[in-house]
Amino acid sequence: MPSQSYTPVPGATVHQLLIKPLFDALEPREKLYAHHMTQVAWRASRITMRQISSESLDIFDFIMDLYHACDGEWKALAARCGVTAQELECFLEYAGTFLCNLGNYYGEGDRKFIPDLTPDALRKLASASSKTTDGLNRIIGPIFSVPPYGLGYPSDNSTSAYYPGTETITEAEIAKVSEIMAIHAVGPENTRLQKVAVNGASRYEILQASVETDEEPRQLTDDISLVRGDHSKDLEQVILSLEEASKHVANDTQLLFLKHYIETFRTGSLDAFQKSQKAWVLDRSATIEHIIGFIEPYRDPAGIRAEWKGVVGIADKDEVARLRQLVDSSADFLRQLPWAVDGVNDGKGPYEKSLFEAPDFTSIHGTLVESKTPTQSLTISALAVSGSVDETVRENVGFKNIVVANRLSVNNNPNLPCHWVDPSELSQFKATTHIVRFLTTAIHELLGHGSGKLLAETAPGVYNFDKENPPVNPLTKEPIASHYLPSQNWGSVFGKLAGTVEECRAILMSEYFMDSKQLLGIFGYTDTSEITTDELLYATYMNIGVDGLQALQHYSAENQAWGQVHHQAHFSILKHMLRNGGGVVRIDHEPTTSKLTVRLDRSKMSSHGKPALGDYLCRLHIWRCTADVSSCREFYEPLCAVDGEFEEWRKIVCSKPNPKWKFVQPNTFLKDGDVEVKIYEESNEGIIRSWAERIV
Repeated sequence: MPSQSYTPVPGATVHQLLIKPLFDALEPREKLYAHHMTQVAWRASRITMRQISSESLDIFDFIMDLYHACDGEWKALAARCGVTAQELECFLEYAGTFLCNLGNYYGEGDRKFIPDLTPDALRKLASASSKTTDGLNRIIGPIFSVPPYGLGYPSDNSTSAYYPGTETITEAEIAKVSEIMAIHAVGPENTRLQKVAVNGASRYEILQASVETDEEPRQLTDDISLVRGDHSKDLEQVILSLEEASKHVANDTQLLFLKHYIETFRTGSLDAFQKSQKAWVLDRSATIEHIIGFIEPYRDPAGIRAEWKGVVGIADKDEVARLRQLVDSSADFLRQLPWAVDGVNDGKGPYEKSLFEAPDFTSIHGTLVESKTPTQSLTISALAVSGSVDETVRENVGFKNIVVANRLSVNNNPNLPCHWVDPSELSQFKATTHIVRFLTTAIHELLGHGSGKLLAETAPGVYNFDKENPPVNPLTKEPIASHYLPSQNWGSVFGKLAGTVEECRAILMSEYFMDSKQLLGIFGYTDTSEITTDELLYATYMNIGVDGLQALQHYSAENQAWGQVHHQAHFSILKHMLRNGGGVVRIDHEPTTSKLTVRLDRSKMSSHGKPALGDYLCRLHIWRCTADVSSCREFYEPLCAVDGEFEEWRKIVCSKPNPKWKFVQPNTFLKDGDVEVKIYEESNEGIIRSWAERIV
């Protein structure tokens, strides 16, 4: 049997994703719109599974077939098939974990997990019917095999379903095809790439997501072709639900972005998707909010192909009102950043847009169709989404911020383990850290992802800055030496660094502003409130240590790679603070007891901590704005290296894994023209039943 480190954590807690009270308060039209938009998300869940591993869809079908073989009466099934109660519980734990990650790799960290029972016990369960027996035969090998240990470039140790097929593709081949795609203006976000052997020669098929197919693939070169029709059956169902949702919209703007969604999913056109996003960001203060489509490129090892995301939720008006105040003050905070210059661009300096288009900032209670399940080390951007995936939409039209509040609220759990905080400080830390996570999430999304201007030659001879008198680089004190060219953007220049550097910049922004009494006062925290501003600042710096250590759990020593960009960023910040923070944060390591403890010198938070955060933040921001990828790589990659004492720390962190939480989510059903919400019990059985009744 493979190492137990690749099995699900036994007894992982199941949480209800609460939404029914807000849903019940909706108007009938809103309920119908919400129902059909939720169906859009659920009906595409097979796309996410197909993007994670080649076996994920077959594992999903096996779980569903086993459920139907016993009609959800699992104890009766165990008795009939001759498996023990413990073996049954281990299977249910695996099934619940799989369904909450929409694949057999953890959404946080990309590590593979396997059932904590023997293949023989699983075969006994599968004997329930000929269908389940055949289903298990298709997955029995890959479900238990380790390696692969995790997701990454295809190799002996890692795998990626963004690059399917039996022929292993190399990083150099992926880069070669990407260059050809750029020449032919084929965006990578909604594609996968397959290498095939034809008469001894290698051919490359770009699989583009669309309902439509072509009689013959479009040849980009002799050996590279574009093949439309990936995920076609799933996208057909998505379009049907979008058409139904179109009958219940609140305004013409919603009708417009749904029209563009239908076009992009039917044809594969990313131009249509950008049109949908331009309309979507203008739909302000929506009661029913969503994020739909191929959005985040973090799980593609090349950092360019995007995972399907489906989030639909209902706005909480009270929470939105507080966030709105933060939005209204955003320009004030931009003037307080390290690169701001008095008298230039209204005090914001040359590295910010002239007009900060304040986004729509919404707190929703949502249902989630994505592969990321929260844990205690939940990273900031797993809680919220900056809506526009394309930087041109963000800069020229605007963006949205969305906090998924009913997912975030689970962090306020006094029973959460925290191995890295001294027992004498644990009570205060737990009383404040969930507040810090909410506040830093808001800052992260609004000011982190919302700030910055990419200095560029936007067209031949046309610049969005004064080319004759270029801005002074605050890092070198000299005029800038680089900028984006007409054919370049943030992602194309920074490549796989783009995602983690952008998340690191946003995290740093949130930590940098946690000493702002102006900002904290918006949310009711002052020097004299029940929980004071100083206590929140203390928790912020403690979290730099805790999150940085916990991130090590998501580093693959086998692949020498990070499984998740947010964790990579958190670790780099801790490493930077340990080296350049003047002792404001330190880690005590007791080798004899394998104990790590975060220590904080409160007297240095302002004098040493903030300057260190500001220095790191300024570097990433300026390099991003000026397309200086070489300076960024030289500085950032060593901060992400898990070497020396950090490798010893990683072993300790991995020996004390946090529980892998799971969510059971409700379903909505149409009954006599009305929409009803069905809630399921907080258990693995409830998770499985909820998916069986979605019929995806």
